[in-house]
Amino acid sequence: MEAAVAVFGLLFVLFVLAGVFVTVKAVKAAKAGVDRTVAQARRTVEDTTLRARQFAQPGVVGELAQLRLSLRTSMRATQEALHSGSSEDASLSEAIGLFERLSVHGHELDDELKRLEREPDRATIADRLPEFRERLERITHSAESLRWAARDRARKFADDDLASLSDQIDVESGALRHWTRVEGAEDPLREPVQERRPGQGQGQAQGSGQASAGSGNSWGPDSEDPPAITAQDPRTQPSYPWQKAPRTEETTT
Repeated sequence: MEAAVAVFGLLFVLFVLAGVFVTVKAVKAAKAGVDRTVAQARRTVEDTTLRARQFAQPGVVGELAQLRLSLRTSMRATQEALHSGSSEDASLSEAIGLFERLSVHGHELDDELKRLEREPDRATIADRLPEFRERLERITHSAESLRWAARDRARKFADDDLASLSDQIDVESGALRHWTRVEGAEDPLREPVQERRPGQGQGQAQGSGQASAGSGNSWGPDSEDPPAITAQDPRTQPSYPWQKAPRTEETTT
């Protein structure tokens, strides 16, 4: 009895632990989903604000917003291209590592541009804009190089796979059309035709003469070919219910 109680108690504890584990996993997954949703919403709001500031506030503030928007768009597109292709191509792991190092410089530039938006000295910012543009071009050029290299690699793999698939389909199509008989091959559904050889005697020729239609030419009709169709006597043809009886003519002796 005590052993049964101990077993039930152990099972109860295991069920409780399993429930706690499942609950914790569900809470973590829900929290991660909420964090992703909040981060995506925040990025959307920031991008919308930058677009509005780019057109609504011309001058230094509008140029800073344009630089930030260009940087964020290029980096986000490269990140999506690399991570979407890494699931099928393990060789992109090194490219992802390089992009993460490049992202550090991108975040530094974005934070610096964001701080300059609140800087009251517009003249100093205008003097430093060429420097920021150069840094932005270097970062975005590197990001675009990784992005287009990943896309070209994926397209090359797709082209190779399509070429291989086309070759396999051609082979299979040829196999499906294999009912065509090769010229000169023996037909298993038909017996071979005996041809007359020059060395055969007259007896052999007479024995096999029924294979020809009264002539000794090898191109004459064979014995296995169907005989010629001859007209039948109307009086001997069978009559059917839907036919009229044939009219017979009187013969004179």
